[in-house]
Amino acid sequence: MQLAEINTQFTEIFDAKVDANYFAPGRINLIGEHTDYNGGHVFPAAISLGTYAAVSPTTDHQLHLYSANFASQGVHEIDLDQLAFNKDDDWTNFVKGEFFLLQAAGVDFKHGLNIYFYGNLPAASGLSSSSSIELLTGTIINAYYQLGKTPLDLIKLGQQVENQYIGVNSGIMDQFAIGMGKKDQAIFLDTNTLDYQYYPIALDDYEIVIMNTNKPRALSDSKYNERRAECEEALARLQKVVAIKSLGDLDAESFDEYCYAINDEILIRRARHAVLENQRTITAAKALTDGDLEKFGRLINASHVSLEYDYEVTGVELDTLAHTAWQQPGVLGARMTGAGFGGCAIAVVKSANIPDFIEKVGAIYRETIGYDAGFYRAKIADGPHKIVDQDLIIE
Repeated sequence: MQLAEINTQFTEIFDAKVDANYFAPGRINLIGEHTDYNGGHVFPAAISLGTYAAVSPTTDHQLHLYSANFASQGVHEIDLDQLAFNKDDDWTNFVKGEFFLLQAAGVDFKHGLNIYFYGNLPAASGLSSSSSIELLTGTIINAYYQLGKTPLDLIKLGQQVENQYIGVNSGIMDQFAIGMGKKDQAIFLDTNTLDYQYYPIALDDYEIVIMNTNKPRALSDSKYNERRAECEEALARLQKVVAIKSLGDLDAESFDEYCYAINDEILIRRARHAVLENQRTITAAKALTDGDLEKFGRLINASHVSLEYDYEVTGVELDTLAHTAWQQPGVLGARMTGAGFGGCAIAVVKSANIPDFIEKVGAIYRETIGYDAGFYRAKIADGPHKIVDQDLIIE
């Protein structure tokens, strides 16, 4: 598809000319899962798959929203004075939430917008399609209403939409990875302080392959909030015997020393994952800097094992992909990425082996699960931006 096709459809749907086009990426997380809300480190990167928009201002006081991914729903017309959350509004809640929270903070929207959305992220895949829409919408709002918001402002706004408007008690990693994305670089982020550092992704003759289970998941309907509550309870018990602000303040040795205070098998496993995954992430970033790709791969494998057994957020689909990937030639490591409960996994695979890798892992997945997985070569991309190249070909 070319951008021109989006703009032609925009004109047909809204009977208006496109004023500008925008893009916001999705994201993968190389390592550091379920650590963002536990005060630990994450290591994500923005990817070339994401969400595109065509926009024009209107003279009325309404949002006119259309998604090519949900074409059967037609155009959603939303009054800017009636932005309260409504489950029946489906995907538009991620757009409405941005306007709602800014309005609550005192922004006066003098006019509406026509916005056409098209995303090539697999739906409900764990590649942060919702955060992509949030950061894309925030970027558009910032431009059209001249708000002067910084990227960090828009990142925090996106998280507030998830937490306060949608009702998912998620951390800041997804929005941060998208909002601060940089081509060919991952972000080593301390979620406790928001200190961050870019790391070049130098994988030599290896590539990152995204493996989609094609099992949809919805965070608000999953056990995501339950896992967060379990970690909060474990932290509260630890704080009775050691002065810490988050589980990310502990290393493996100090966790071992104080975990008796948790006094619950399940809570110990949840907290152990949060602590050790944070340490793995710190070690993995150093391994990548040192060019030790084999160690980086082993740490990715260890992350999946911890998510499978201690955090219990994988499931048969993600386990089948990761376990099968481990057995293939040319694979350094594989793990689930995202919140889990379906969605995607990633594998670091030698470029020359990728065709065979996809064929063999795909065949075993189909035989085990009963339907096909999806495979994508990941390209590390820039964050949200206005599109200048009108001849852009969309993957």
